[in-house]
Amino acid sequence: MTFTAPLQSNAIKIMLLGSGELGKEVAIEAQRLGIEVIAVDKYKNAPAHLVANKACVIDMQDREALLNLIREENPTYILPEVEALSIQALFDAENEGYCVIPNAEAVNKTMNRKNIRVFASEELGLKTSGYEFVKSLDGLKEASSRIGFPCVIKPVMSSSGHGQSIAKSADDINSSWEIAKEARGDASELIVEEFVPFDYEITLLTVRNEIGTTFCEPIGHIQKDGDYILSWQPMQMSENALKQAQYIAKSVTDGLGGRGIFGVEFFVKDDEVYFSELSPRPHDTGMVTLITQSQSEFALHIRAILGLPLDYIFYGSGASGAYKAKNENKNPVIEVPDSSFTKDSFVRVFGKPESHIGRRMAVSLVLDEVEEAKKRALEIVESIDDK
Repeated sequence: MTFTAPLQSNAIKIMLLGSGELGKEVAIEAQRLGIEVIAVDKYKNAPAHLVANKACVIDMQDREALLNLIREENPTYILPEVEALSIQALFDAENEGYCVIPNAEAVNKTMNRKNIRVFASEELGLKTSGYEFVKSLDGLKEASSRIGFPCVIKPVMSSSGHGQSIAKSADDINSSWEIAKEARGDASELIVEEFVPFDYEITLLTVRNEIGTTFCEPIGHIQKDGDYILSWQPMQMSENALKQAQYIAKSVTDGLGGRGIFGVEFFVKDDEVYFSELSPRPHDTGMVTLITQSQSEFALHIRAILGLPLDYIFYGSGASGAYKAKNENKNPVIEVPDSSFTKDSFVRVFGKPESHIGRRMAVSLVLDEVEEAKKRALEIVESIDDK
């Protein structure tokens, strides 16, 4: 099923594979430069559909359907925005001359936790937590016993915390096995990770193209059930720890190659930095850059893809808070108090066509000293409601 809007005439066309709130901001930044946007997702009226030139609804895990759509639309650049898609279709498209961002092999490595962990730990020799991969409940019980408790259990392919849990003892393993089935992607294989008693965790947005590599200020964040609820920028950390994170981020992104922005996640304990995960696209915790930077992570992503300079101005510290739905609704109405909109704060509503409890529907953004910004971002989130 396809529904369309009038197309413009333009030599540059991008295809978003995944059209959620992050894809929506990418589409807006692309259109500010006159780029034609084809937004693809598995459901109608996804957020990026609302601002794209053309919106398509297909099963992106269907290799032939995805490849046929790529051939039909003939995009200049293909931007994978979700894990639940056919990697083989991307390899096929690349072999036919299409440009996948950052590249098909990078997507293959990073959208599967097994691939990126093996690449970072075993091929690049980067410091990570201990881990094992399992495909059965018995295997999970054995691996968790070897790794030790508590341990983190995740599907190898998922996003936004879907299917992730922490097993505090052997009694939690059966529950973790069931939770993993909620993966947004593939739950046929799980990663069992050593729990690092970290002091804090960060996202280091790393932007690269042929011109060079640029880092945004480190972003601190708090997650619940594997999904972020609060992020702030900058995260205060020692110069030594920051240099380690930048070195690791550059090493892994250089190893992957290609153009665009990468959200590289780390655990930090004392001054030791552990590589955790990497997304080859804008990161949800990076929504704070909509208020803290002259060029948000989404604008930098488009600049990197086009081979433009990656300079930006950091306006100052700020925070973002994720609003998650409290109700189940079709055509939900998001109620935001007028007090949320001040000279240094505002809200972005994503425009998702349906809400279900816990689904991210909006984000609050505050520019202020970090602690005040965090407090205010959460206050705004608490004042929002959905019906």
